[in-house]
This record gives sequence, C-alpha cells and structure tokens, in this order.
Amino acid sequence: MSNRIDGTAGEAKGRGGFPGWMPVFNAVTKPILAAGVPLGPNGLITVRGRKSGRPRTTPVAVIEASGRRWIWSPFGEEQWVRNLRAAGRASITKRRRQEEVSATELDPIQRVGFFRDVLGPLARGIPFGVRFIRMADKFDLDHPIEEEAQGRVVFELHRIRIAAPTSSRTSGSAPHELDEP
Repeated sequence: MSNRIDGTAGEAKGRGGFPGWMPVFNAVTKPILAAGVPLGPNGLITVRGRKSGRPRTTPVAVIEASGRRWIWSPFGEEQWVRNLRAAGRASITKRRRQEEVSATELDPIQRVGFFRDVLGPLARGIPFGVRFIRMADKFDLDHPIEEEAQGRVVFELHRIRIAAPTSSRTSGSAPHELDEP
C-alpha cells in the first residue's frame, strides 16, 4: 500500500517529472536568491553539466539540522540531480555566500530516515511546512516508507576546504582538497 497522496508527484507535469509551474518558479526565485535575498532554506546549486561541462544553476532547498546539510529533489531525476550525481561536487550559494561542497547520495533506507528524522520535524516546526510538502510533492512526512522515498533523491552535502599553502610547498603546486565530515 502506498502513502502517496493522490498518486502522483504533481498535477501538471512539465518535462523531467516536475510540475508545469516549476520553470516559472525557478525563473522568479533564481535572481532573487542570487541577489542574496533570504527565502527560507532556499539557495542556489551550481553544478557542471555532465554533457556540456558548463555550469548550471538552479534553486534548491538546503536542509540544515544538527550541523549537517542535505538537498533533495522532490520531483526525482531532474537535470541538476543527474549533473550532481555525475560530478559529485557543486557550489552552493545562500545569502550571497558561496561554498564548494561534495555530495553523497542517500540510499532508500537512509532517505526514509532523512524524511522521518530530519525533514519531518523541521517541516512541522514551520507554519504550513507539512502541508506545503504534501502539496508540492504529494509525500506523507508523517508515515514515510521506503517505497515512497524511492523516487526522491537526497544528497548529503560536505564542505570542501582548500588547504592553505605551506612554506614547504613549491610555487606551482596545487593545494589539497579536504572533505569535512
């Protein structure tokens, strides 16, 4: 039995499985977020295109809890998801602060835990948070199950630091990159 509300992830589907209103929403929010205007947990993700190699930027919700961060695609296999999966790293911009991150995709069991233990409590603490997720994603945060989490992609983000140059390094040497847990 499915916990899916109304059966699908959106009434009017655009290309890529997202609702038809999503391109308009992204076109409006992208310049607002780029200007540094806070819009809840939303920020911009910039990922190199897996075919073109050109940077691609789109608005995403950056979920923060207990010192950890995630991004999720309520509409499944969007282009930014495919690009991030291929690249393994991206740039996140929130309130005009840009940060390089690596991304680890959660498996279905980890996704259920994310929805139950992270997103659910966070959404319940925001007025209309659970209702918005039910409306936008048709997902029941009160009863997440593995089958329902299957079509939703979640990545945990890890900050990438560039190590400061040391005096023993010769000029022209590249700094080492470190992922923070």
